[in-house]
Amino acid sequence: MALSREQIAQRIAQELQDGYYVNLGIGIPTLVANYIPDDIEVMLQSENGLLGMGQFPTEENVDADLINAGKQTVTMATGASLFSSAESFAMIRGGHVDLTVLGAFEVDVSGNIASWMIPGKLIKGMGGAMDLVAGAENIVVTMMHADKKGNSKLLSSCTLPLTGCQCIKKVVTDLAVLEIKDGAFHLLERAPDVSVAEIIEKTAGKLIVPDDVPVMKLN
Repeated sequence: MALSREQIAQRIAQELQDGYYVNLGIGIPTLVANYIPDDIEVMLQSENGLLGMGQFPTEENVDADLINAGKQTVTMATGASLFSSAESFAMIRGGHVDLTVLGAFEVDVSGNIASWMIPGKLIKGMGGAMDLVAGAENIVVTMMHADKKGNSKLLSSCTLPLTGCQCIKKVVTDLAVLEIKDGAFHLLERAPDVSVAEIIEKTAGKLIVPDDVPVMKLN
């Protein structure tokens, strides 16, 4: 069975390491804040000027003035700080973010990402995606493996306008965890009850499959 959005976020949270500064993009990435392991400390950064985001608030502690880059209400962790978006982007562009988690429309075997527009559809803007893919050393993409029509989103070459080139190293989908290297997707893990055959069928780009593919471990 394919993973839910929450389960995808749980798996991505395993990529976090103690002491990391992490930027979470809009969509599934924002859910990662709810699954940070108890034995590590990370600082979540938002390009609208917040360092130290906490979990999503309960109804009792919602502060309408405290939001992330996706306009969702958030909480602040102990030691958090607020500053201008200019300072936030200086942090991003200066390479001070250890890990960025982004959603995407498409990713290809070269590590290219298309995440900001679909021609002919109304968009609200680029956001901070281009700065994030250029400024972070480690970028993980999360998305559904295929679109609603069953078409693969893991391609030989992206068809949509690119957000960044040769910058994506790992992809976590509702079906699998894949590493991008040497011009191919390398299958690292599969979701519980998802067969390797299904992953192969729904991956349009070159896919390297090892003899043994472990099942994801979810909390």
